[in-house]
Amino acid sequence: MKKLIIVLLILPFVLGSCIVSKKKFDDMLAQKIKADGEVVQKNKQLDSANLNIGNLSGSISKLKQDTADLVSGTKATSKKLNALSKEHDQLNSIYKNLLNSSGKLNRDVTQQKEQLMAIQENLDKTRKENDSLNYNLIEREKKVKELEQVLSDKDKAVTDLKNRISNSLLNFKESDLTVKIKNGKVYVSLAEQLLFSSGSIDVDKKGVVAIQQLAKAIKDQKDIQIMVEGHTDNVPISKKSEYLQDNWDLSVLRATSITRILTKAGVLPSQVVPAGKGEFSPLQTNDSPQNKQKNRRTEIVITPNLDELFKLLGN
Repeated sequence: MKKLIIVLLILPFVLGSCIVSKKKFDDMLAQKIKADGEVVQKNKQLDSANLNIGNLSGSISKLKQDTADLVSGTKATSKKLNALSKEHDQLNSIYKNLLNSSGKLNRDVTQQKEQLMAIQENLDKTRKENDSLNYNLIEREKKVKELEQVLSDKDKAVTDLKNRISNSLLNFKESDLTVKIKNGKVYVSLAEQLLFSSGSIDVDKKGVVAIQQLAKAIKDQKDIQIMVEGHTDNVPISKKSEYLQDNWDLSVLRATSITRILTKAGVLPSQVVPAGKGEFSPLQTNDSPQNKQKNRRTEIVITPNLDELFKLLGN
């Protein structure tokens, strides 16, 4: 990994036939190590966000069930309240009749009065419980709607972004590139034959056009992060150099080449992270020429900003 970082930092200077001083080299190496640390941290945050999103769906189901239970409890409490009110009216009527009866009924009147007061107290308590249940029901329904709205907005934003990217790349064959949604992200997968000659890190003209059209579709959207991932098959590279030792080096340099085209076409450099995964994230097993061809690709992973969702979860 350390050698990979060194390659990334010094490749532009070698290609430009310039000699870099050791001090400048060390400075650039330190900057790259720091950037790699930030990338790892961002990936951890992203993984945590995806886990929270998965847990959120379960939380919404539980909130809905709790809401249903509260509705059922409210109905039962209302029924009990009506029964107590009816009993209260009956006892109140009896109490008034007893007041008009003879003195020998005073004991019964006192007993009825005590019962009436107990029922009145129970009635007041039940009313308070009913008011509390109604309030909790309203708050829970509000919370569920907020969570559902945020998830719906996020899904719509991802779908809209996917459609916009697909429309911008309609003039390319499906065998050259695909656009799909996975785990709340938009994946743009570009085949090697669209972008590079075998073993090369220079993007072909038709590949440059595809990347420029993609950049045009996303450059004005500032609430996204972009990961450019280079992938290879497991066939060792045929021509090694000081800065190109294996497929890992090749995948990183290809990702960097595509990143430069994106940023030159208007995408903010702060939104893009190039990464090389070499042969270690294959789509298929490398046991046939067809499968190896599928594994030689570049994936541009576009992730929406989840700050609003994090804020809601925090509250």
